[in-house]
Amino acid sequence: MRPDTTHPGGRTVPSPLIGIPGSNKDESFVLRKPYARAIAEAGGLPVILPLIHDEGLLCSLYARLDGLLFSGGGDLSPAHYGGEDNGRLNNIDPERDAVELLLARWALAEGKPVLGICRGIQLLNVAAGGTLIQDIPSQFPGALAHWVRASGHRPAHEVELVPGTLLADILLAGEASRPLGVNSRHHQAVCRVAPEFVVSARAPDGIIEGLERPQTQGGFAVGVQWHPEDLVPGDLPMERLFRRFVAACGR
Repeated sequence: MRPDTTHPGGRTVPSPLIGIPGSNKDESFVLRKPYARAIAEAGGLPVILPLIHDEGLLCSLYARLDGLLFSGGGDLSPAHYGGEDNGRLNNIDPERDAVELLLARWALAEGKPVLGICRGIQLLNVAAGGTLIQDIPSQFPGALAHWVRASGHRPAHEVELVPGTLLADILLAGEASRPLGVNSRHHQAVCRVAPEFVVSARAPDGIIEGLERPQTQGGFAVGVQWHPEDLVPGDLPMERLFRRFVAACGR
């Protein structure tokens, strides 16, 4: 039986169980602490998912989840979107690719809430039929610096939110449209957007920083290219992002 969370007003409801696939490191499945912390502080129950080979077992685990968060990490293999290795890829993990793509496709088909962060936005796009820019610096020489290791808790550049999107509604909370400062640690990005997704944010150089599936198509499906988990607590727009995601999982 899941622990309950008491909300203001006295209602007690089960906290949504949110799976976050781990990444491979030596003989362990690992996850950076800020992802789990951000989910917990927003009212969810985070659980690290093992990269299970057995599809039946994975499906049984998936069925118990109320939502999925796909975290940052190494590059996706271009084989999953019809590309060829350009020689600038890092830390490809075939096992993680296979498990996360399967989970993402199940969730998108069912309408189970998903939030993609950094690699996660790229994963959602590829799972739905989109493609990626393999390496921003070599393919777009005039682009901003998107790999800024020291930007963990500090903005590296701004993004422009697309008015009328769910992401703009969450992050701006009714304010007039304005640029939003975000951190940035990636060298890949969304290229061709999957048919069921729309762009919800871009960097000043045009690189896609936010994707979402229109809610009319079912469920909460949002991806951001930056790292909101490193900006909470303290950054109110990013706190709202995690709260809205957890709330969607709770429904």
